[in-house]
Amino acid sequence: MSKILDTSEAVLIAPNIYWVGMHLKGDPFQCHPYLIKNGNESILIDPGSMIEFDETVRKVKMLIDISSIKYIILHHQDPDLAAAVPEIEKLINRDDLQIVTHSRMSLLIKHYLVTSSYYEIDKRGYQLLTSSGMKLEFLTTPYCHSPGAFVSYDPDSKILFSGDIFGGIDESWDFYADESYFFKAKQFHQEYMPSKDIFNYALSKIEKLDIEMIAPQHGSIIEKKYVPKLIHDMKNLDCGLYIDNKYNQELINTIDELKRKEQSLRERDLMLSEQSKRAEIGEMIGNIAHQWRQPLAIINTSLAILKEKNQADMLSKDEIADRLEKMEKRVIYMSETIEDFMSYYTPEKEKSWFSINEAVEKALDLVNLKSNERGINLNLPLNSNYKIFGLMNEFVQVIVSILSNINDLIAIKKIINPDITISLYGDNESITLSIKDNCGGIDEKNLTKIFDPYFTTKHKSIGTGLGLHIAKMIIEENMGGVLGAKNVHSKDQEKLGAEFTIKIKNEN
Repeated sequence: MSKILDTSEAVLIAPNIYWVGMHLKGDPFQCHPYLIKNGNESILIDPGSMIEFDETVRKVKMLIDISSIKYIILHHQDPDLAAAVPEIEKLINRDDLQIVTHSRMSLLIKHYLVTSSYYEIDKRGYQLLTSSGMKLEFLTTPYCHSPGAFVSYDPDSKILFSGDIFGGIDESWDFYADESYFFKAKQFHQEYMPSKDIFNYALSKIEKLDIEMIAPQHGSIIEKKYVPKLIHDMKNLDCGLYIDNKYNQELINTIDELKRKEQSLRERDLMLSEQSKRAEIGEMIGNIAHQWRQPLAIINTSLAILKEKNQADMLSKDEIADRLEKMEKRVIYMSETIEDFMSYYTPEKEKSWFSINEAVEKALDLVNLKSNERGINLNLPLNSNYKIFGLMNEFVQVIVSILSNINDLIAIKKIINPDITISLYGDNESITLSIKDNCGGIDEKNLTKIFDPYFTTKHKSIGTGLGLHIAKMIIEENMGGVLGAKNVHSKDQEKLGAEFTIKIKNEN
């Protein structure tokens, strides 16, 4: 049974997410813009045409100051979705407003006289991360129905903003879909989706997501209970009824090419993983050598003294016992060092709950980063109560990568009295680990590149450019979190250092 809602007002569909559209009476082609409230970086999705302009603006203004919108997402370039953007730009009136879309569509959207800069998803890692930590992920759905079409997924609310996909045409419109919605969506997809193969390619990506709700540009909002069967029915739908066979075959060839590219990307990630393992082995050996250097020197000195005094017949039993005891302690320390590094570099078999504080302490030991050593001032406002679920050794590896970079900067720049602050805080939603230094920060032109594979500003003898890339993969792909970096400035806007933040969902 459909829910009765007042569509003359904005409708809350999830925390901080609103439908801000207009119900066109008697029109089977309903268009739906959405608003995500996110402070001064709020997001407007598919704002629509001038038909809905007044209503959309009115509803947005009821929720937020319209100038707090920083991003406008356009899932395709059609006028029913994008025509009102120039007028909305004027109302927002901010220089940093960005149009989030695919590069294949920005070439067409500009013809609406859009003046804002473009955030092209295919050049930004298919994701949008705001300074508050909010993240959207983008999945390309080529030719559904335009070449650069895509969908947006919010991993926090688990809402899929699906553009044209899952849209429906029906004069008896309901805000929320019911069990009969497939029959309302059937005609739209048969006419707008070019072929069954291409449509299934898009659906195969979508069905891998954990979806609580689908918010399409047309039709009705689809709740979780209807999603699996709807996808199943859609996959068996014959599409492209009005496309000739030659063009249909060309589209199928395009899908095959996309599949080949995906396979190539998987092979690249495998290669990066193997190279990372080799880099880790080299790093492990280097770290062990560093830890062993001093105890080996002490043992060598003790042996030389024993040998010299033995030749001179000057050794007493007490001195022999004392020297042997000191050497035994150094050997035990060296043995424990091997065990520590081996346990760190050996992958754990199963995920478990672990203390973030313990992981930080382990990482600090591994990189030999301690207060008062080389004048380092190490601040650790940590909370041992915070625990997360995952592979502890992987999480330690991420922290080691960040701390190793700081360690290298201290040595390379010969920084006097460096400050490093590692803090841990959280709320009911998430836990954040912050690692901040005063080592001069990151060159602004490199901020967007530091997580790219093989990017490094170090000499090739000390840097592979894989550490931070692998760290980001671990946090965002293996742990479902966010790893980001920014520069830290003084009140006078002097760049002091850098801050890395790891944000993980709080599941306690």
